[in-house]
Amino acid sequence: MAFTIRQLHYFVAVAERGTVSGAAKTLAISQSAITEAIKDLEADLGVALFSRHSRGLKVTHQGHQFLRHATGILGNVSDARRAFQEPEVDETGELHLGVTSLVAGYVLSDILARYRRAHPKIDVTAIEDDGGYLEHLLIGGELDVAVMLVSNLRNKDALQAETLESSPYKLWLPMGHRLSTKERISPSDLSSEPLIMLSIDEIEASTENLLNTLGARPKIAFKTRSVEAVRSLVATGAGLAILPDLIYRPWSLEGDRIDKRDVSASLPDIHVGIVWRMGSSLSNAARNFIGVAQSSGQA
Repeated sequence: MAFTIRQLHYFVAVAERGTVSGAAKTLAISQSAITEAIKDLEADLGVALFSRHSRGLKVTHQGHQFLRHATGILGNVSDARRAFQEPEVDETGELHLGVTSLVAGYVLSDILARYRRAHPKIDVTAIEDDGGYLEHLLIGGELDVAVMLVSNLRNKDALQAETLESSPYKLWLPMGHRLSTKERISPSDLSSEPLIMLSIDEIEASTENLLNTLGARPKIAFKTRSVEAVRSLVATGAGLAILPDLIYRPWSLEGDRIDKRDVSASLPDIHVGIVWRMGSSLSNAARNFIGVAQSSGQA
């Protein structure tokens, strides 16, 4: 029996929420329907997509491999539907796009792929830089639109922003760590632990603010601009990391497992969004990009 689009929707929802109950609430359907769909999907594929534990479900290594295919299939289905909803226009033009380092690898690729499929004759140029510089380029009219963190915009009076995705902070730790048995982590748990600090996209400053909020002052063991380096260092026991769930993956490049836990405090989420100059006369290319980004955020 071949898997269905409905099964893919249910699988992706459970993978994103971490529980069947959370996915059922999001999709407004019964938990039993989701459970049965996942069971049939696993039987069809011949692999376990989730491992079950007391706190919910974890995506397995095979599950993460399939998740990439599932999201791609659903994205293509969405594109196919939209193709019949929009008039065919042989549109040409240019789009000058900005993106921050963190967002480039985890949000932009899907949006840009959809945009290129829908508007293949638009010449897209993109630059990657820190948020402050991208704001400067947007205000100066050198960029049409940017995809970046919008949680801490400096020039809110001059820029318009729309959130596409929100992500809470999580504590990353190696498998078997003494804190792995705790569902929530307290500030005292972190005080004696070395910390791996990611120093891109204002994450370093945000992490320091979070630690101050928690009242924890762990030793900074390593600073890096590479997310993959953080994964490897955490997985091999060099330290812990507090990072947005958006960029969490359970495996390092070396194949070592990385766990994550909630941090017990009321911490702000980070928000990824699209930004453009307030009051600017957007080109058709820019307006269409914003539309594609908005539909991606709702998918």
